[in-house]
Amino acid sequence: MISTLRKFFAFCETENRHLFYQSLVLGVVMAVLNGLKYPAIWLVLSDFINGNASGRTVLSGFLILLCSVILEVLVRAKSVMMQCRAGYNECAGKRISIAEHLRFLPMGYFNENSLGRITSVTTNTMEQLGDTATRVVMLTTQGMLNTAIIVLLILFYDWRIGLISIVGILLFALVNRKMQKNNEVLFEEKEIADINLISGILEYIQGITEVKAYNMVGESRKKLDSEIQEASRQNTGLELASNRYIPLQNIILKLTGVAILLASIRFYLNDSMPLITAVIMAIMSFHVFSGLETMGAYSALLRMVDISVTRGQEILNLPPMDIHGEDIHPTETGIEVSDIDFAYDKKKIIDDVSLTIPAKGTAAFVGPSGGGKTTLCHLIARFWDVDQGTVSLGGRNVTDYSMNSLMENYSFVFQNVYLFHDTIANNIRFGQPNAPMEDVIAAAKKACCHDFIMALPEGYDTVIGENGASLSGGEKQRISIARAIMKDAPVIILDEATANVDPENEKDLMEAIGALTKEKTILMIAHRLKTVRNADQIFVVDKGRIAQRGTHEELMKQEGIYRRFVDSRKEAISWKLNS
Repeated sequence: MISTLRKFFAFCETENRHLFYQSLVLGVVMAVLNGLKYPAIWLVLSDFINGNASGRTVLSGFLILLCSVILEVLVRAKSVMMQCRAGYNECAGKRISIAEHLRFLPMGYFNENSLGRITSVTTNTMEQLGDTATRVVMLTTQGMLNTAIIVLLILFYDWRIGLISIVGILLFALVNRKMQKNNEVLFEEKEIADINLISGILEYIQGITEVKAYNMVGESRKKLDSEIQEASRQNTGLELASNRYIPLQNIILKLTGVAILLASIRFYLNDSMPLITAVIMAIMSFHVFSGLETMGAYSALLRMVDISVTRGQEILNLPPMDIHGEDIHPTETGIEVSDIDFAYDKKKIIDDVSLTIPAKGTAAFVGPSGGGKTTLCHLIARFWDVDQGTVSLGGRNVTDYSMNSLMENYSFVFQNVYLFHDTIANNIRFGQPNAPMEDVIAAAKKACCHDFIMALPEGYDTVIGENGASLSGGEKQRISIARAIMKDAPVIILDEATANVDPENEKDLMEAIGALTKEKTILMIAHRLKTVRNADQIFVVDKGRIAQRGTHEELMKQEGIYRRFVDSRKEAISWKLNS
């Protein structure tokens, strides 16, 4: 328990941790104020028992009680506000920290880890951390502090009653420890079930088109239903398991209170305890463990706190790429790749590749699927770090650049475009959020998307669905090109940018690409002949190596992959049905 509390406070940001500590200090103040009730009662009863009762005594006792109650309410309100502020700030801050950290991880991490796991950590886990975990930690800690203060007060009155209280607390602690150990395994299984559930929901929603197309609604639902049922079973099992121990904890505390009451009466009857002390002990026996009862109920969730902190810290502990280079602004954007190797999960993807792309030159990468074209371009843009060799931009190794200054030099247009659930204008100005509307419109016109945008109900203020669900593939592609035009980076990487575009949109899209790539250094990955034939250099990538290189005319004179690629495309184009 103590190790979990330490881990939680260590995980928190300094400002929030200080708020939690201040809240704990206020918790001690609340415990002291709560304890003032008993001296007030002792003061009044003492005078009554001794026959010295007076209005002044009653008034003094009443004022002590009134002040303690009012101050306790005010202190509690302040403490709760501090907890809420620290908890929600911590949740928000850690989400931002994780998102920022993910930005600088190698792309391989996202291949190794499911979207469901990342989503679970940034949603469920952080929500638990900011809300439930904060409440669990604070109530558990304050419950222990309150009980400790009251037990010290009991020891001050009578050490024998204090020992009975301590024995009861030890028995309570043994049962609580057993519950904690039992919950360790159950919470691990619950977390796995939650991750699988989120993964299943995302997979079902993202693949709903294929599910309907192949009439597999029933089969897909079976898998999702199974994951829902498993998550329900794990959550229910966890609740039932905890509820076996919580009543036992409460019984121990209640019986300890009864023991205090009976012992106080016995000590009074054998003249070893004054009547006033016996009465105070009898009163305290009903309240001494109230904080511990609350702590016992919430401590069942301490394992959840431990797991939440661990999962968040696991992501933050992942070694990022070295992003702390210099802020370099190259005067030219020639690219040089020298003897690079790259392996992913012990499988070699790029093998001893060297190439040069002059500034404002155009290079096309073609070859069989899985040959390494996309990986090579990602290495050039430093989505990963190479295992051996060097990649240079403008005569400087890309590792010399800070990540932000390096990314300023690249714009990307991918085959699968991602647009945000926001206005079209904000999607276009994504890289420059403060760009004026005139620049947005100018970029849209260059990307040949101004006309269809103006035909939308709200024009540039039209909010598009998540990932551009309300737009066609060609429209999304042109908006992504407008976004890249806005960035105005000197190096453009086109990754199968025209692969899924229908003939009606191809003309506009090619005009948009022409506007984007004017006077830029271009790297394109493509399967379409018309896209690559005018490139200054064509690199044929096969099995992680450069199998051929040259212009279209030079490669057509050679027997090899490229000529077979061109011939197969020509044959496909000329193919037709005979009537």
